[in-house]
Amino acid sequence: MLWACIVLPQLAMDSVQRRRGMAEQPLVLLSGPAQRRVLQAVNPPARALGLKPGMSLPAAQMLSRDFSTADHDPADIDASQQFLAAWGYRFSSQVSLDYPRALLLEIESSLGLFGPWPLFEARLRQELNALGFAHRIVVAPNPVAARMLANAYDGLAITGADELAECLASLSVERIGLPQDVATAFKRMGLRRLGQVLAVPRENLAHRFAARVLEHLDRLQGRRSLALSFYSPPDRFDQRIELNFDVESHQALLFPLRRLINDLAAFLAGRDGGVQRFVLHLEHAEGEDTEVPVGLLGPERDSERLFELARVRFEQLQVPRPVRNLRLLAEHLPPFVPAHRELFDPRPQQSQPWEQLRERLRARLGDEAIRQLSARADHRPECAWASSDGSASGRAGAVRLALLPSAPRPGWLLREPQSLDESRLRLLAGPERIESGWWDGGDVRRDYYRVETLDGLRGWAYQTVGEAGPLWLQGWFA
Repeated sequence: MLWACIVLPQLAMDSVQRRRGMAEQPLVLLSGPAQRRVLQAVNPPARALGLKPGMSLPAAQMLSRDFSTADHDPADIDASQQFLAAWGYRFSSQVSLDYPRALLLEIESSLGLFGPWPLFEARLRQELNALGFAHRIVVAPNPVAARMLANAYDGLAITGADELAECLASLSVERIGLPQDVATAFKRMGLRRLGQVLAVPRENLAHRFAARVLEHLDRLQGRRSLALSFYSPPDRFDQRIELNFDVESHQALLFPLRRLINDLAAFLAGRDGGVQRFVLHLEHAEGEDTEVPVGLLGPERDSERLFELARVRFEQLQVPRPVRNLRLLAEHLPPFVPAHRELFDPRPQQSQPWEQLRERLRARLGDEAIRQLSARADHRPECAWASSDGSASGRAGAVRLALLPSAPRPGWLLREPQSLDESRLRLLAGPERIESGWWDGGDVRRDYYRVETLDGLRGWAYQTVGEAGPLWLQGWFA
């Protein structure tokens, strides 16, 4: 097996920075009690000002006041790790979060789908950069070795046992995951590299160190397996972005909205699903949330299309009170089947597929403005169709189409039948008898004919069975 370890060295900062944007502005994360605030993490612009982790806030303010602050929140880190696990689940069914601020993926079974490792690695890095997470990636034959090598390397890919032993031997004892007191004891013995430790007879190490130290060394070399717990994707998506200030215009909400939509799309791709309805919650400092529902006629997971629909909904919204937080909740995540496309797309560049145009019209004009006709299992022309919102499944639609009669039917039915002058008609076909409706009180017994007028118009007319009278025009053929 091959394992890829993705280390996230500044996960806490990235979790805050990606929501705020403006990565060029100095930002520090603070921890500790109110009486002694300490810099927990700093971004590169803040580091350029001379700020460092561990510095007290007053000391940092003496150097510069041109930086923003945010609280260091461990819950925020956990949420980001869960989101990244959902993203990684797209590439591997074995994703582990057992190591903090790191992601372990079993990739050997995925290479046949995503290509050789250099292409696979480039794709991972591209998507992580787009999501806004700094990272290091290392591949090794076992997960423990991959995680420890990621402490010292980036971009390293090892597939053989001999190459693994050579790279591990050069690792410092402080970077192989041992407790600090064990690493210090090794250094006092003059053993500063893992290769020197492994050269010591095993029985000597067993006399001086606990059994867990030898177990860890065995796992590093792949001699003992590590029982990992694997990630399972949740059945809902619930994510919130805390804004830096109260927002009173929907235009200022578009940046955090796009970030939430992109995260939703990555989550859906990871679980190979789609979304048909989600709700945006505009959380205010006081009062109830303003809810903005976004519904689609079918499951979707394209980020651009989802953002476009949500943006159109926002354009129609009057924000009643300043918005403090923005939350996206999607609880119904049906399976997603990509639309069938032609190998050579004949559409012009500016045109849109019907599904995308339909969703945009519904978002702009309202859910009830766009209707769809569907066939019903009834031989009476006036009862053989129904108007719907188009949200029925494609399989149900196929069943309805199978119920359509094989005989020709007019494309335009009149609201009310009209009498015809038979002297100005020519019969083309018929009669076709329709007897139906006895179960609902709308019983009909009619003989239908295809007719043609002197002007060349072709229609569909009937005469009630057993009644003398004119033909009644029911509809026109195209």
